[in-house]
Amino acid sequence: MIKKTILITGARGGIGRDTAWALAALGHRVIATVHREESVVILQAEARSRGWDLEVFKLDITNAIDRAKLLDFKIDVLINNAAIGESGSLTEISLDRVQNNFATNLFGTLELTQLALRPMLAQNSGRIIFISSIAGRMPMPFWGSYCMTKYSLSVAADIMRSELKQINSPVKVAVVEPGTYHTGFNQKVMATKYTWMEETSYFYKIIDQIKKQEELMFKILERKTTKSIVRKIVRAVESERPRLRYVAPWWQALFVRVLRIMGK
Repeated sequence: MIKKTILITGARGGIGRDTAWALAALGHRVIATVHREESVVILQAEARSRGWDLEVFKLDITNAIDRAKLLDFKIDVLINNAAIGESGSLTEISLDRVQNNFATNLFGTLELTQLALRPMLAQNSGRIIFISSIAGRMPMPFWGSYCMTKYSLSVAADIMRSELKQINSPVKVAVVEPGTYHTGFNQKVMATKYTWMEETSYFYKIIDQIKKQEELMFKILERKTTKSIVRKIVRAVESERPRLRYVAPWWQALFVRVLRIMGK
């Protein structure tokens, strides 16, 4: 396997960080980017403790100056992992929150991707991997904003892949849709709605019920290790002919298919 230069966004923790470790262990040159400056030293120290000298820098994908840093590198693979989440009922959530969610998960990701594609198309090689979510195909009540961004991201990957095929470009595009993993991200997203769904909310009387249901759902569904989804991302990076879509855990992917067959 030819070793590649891979840039990952949102690599401070969770799936992004674990993917960086896995790819570095395989001998790839990994450029791990983080949202905040203070996270740079922390991630570098964690990498050194594992025996790897990763290149780490701050890259806020909503910031044009930060996005331009990508052009300082000749990258073979861009893994779009950076994301934020908003939860709360679509009947009343502030559109500022929804717009902010789309600004990162879709628009910032797309702008960074277009920037990375220019040299890739010029050199006739490269790969774009979008980290979406199974939530985009299995939407949940009170998670509408986040689910909409991830659905849009999966669609964007599908369309971009088809468009590049029409000009016979060797640049490959794939989307990875993780199910539920215990990284702390789900809990952060879940908590956002409780900062504003107060007495004036249509759902205030059942807030405790909603919270208990969500906590129970994640307690049952979340996988304790990210190994299964990291394997899928590595496969999307290293495969000579990557598939359009990779999903894990397998049983959550199967559940989505069954729901689709049932017309859900």
